[in-house]
Amino acid sequence: MVLKAGELFREYGFDGIGIADLMKAAGLTHGGFYGQFKSKVDLAAEASRQALALNAATWRETINRTREKALKAIAVMYLSRPNLIFKAKGCTFASLCGDASRQGEGVQSVFAEGIENHLQLLQEIVVGNGDEDRRRKSIVILSQMIGGLTLARAVGSVPLAEEILAALRDELETRH
Repeated sequence: MVLKAGELFREYGFDGIGIADLMKAAGLTHGGFYGQFKSKVDLAAEASRQALALNAATWRETINRTREKALKAIAVMYLSRPNLIFKAKGCTFASLCGDASRQGEGVQSVFAEGIENHLQLLQEIVVGNGDEDRRRKSIVILSQMIGGLTLARAVGSVPLAEEILAALRDELETRH
């Protein structure tokens, strides 16, 4: 149920789908929800935790597979047409960061943890002068990628969206 809720939240936003529809999609009854969660916010937090963990696992897999060119591989994977189009299976940050800021401390702490996890992954592959420099660069790169994907999604699946993704991929490869 939590994985399905994560997909539906990424597709429709936290406020774009109700408990009844979430439970129906999971093949459960509305009443069963309160046996597992105190509120929809609790489900949002747990669904986000699992979705962010899956996103991080994909990054880890990419890093392990493409060690020397890991940043390029992550950028190509992340700033891709499938991630642009298939929100339900794509980046939790690009889909839900705006919503998370309005969900309260429970969801925000899950996003903070997810951001830290992704920053740690980037710090492993970013070149820099010490830990502080690599962390700063990782923050910039993560922000650029999430922001770029968010902008591309905002304009829809049109040439401008593809142009945004391609420009950012090229920039990340050239600068880092």
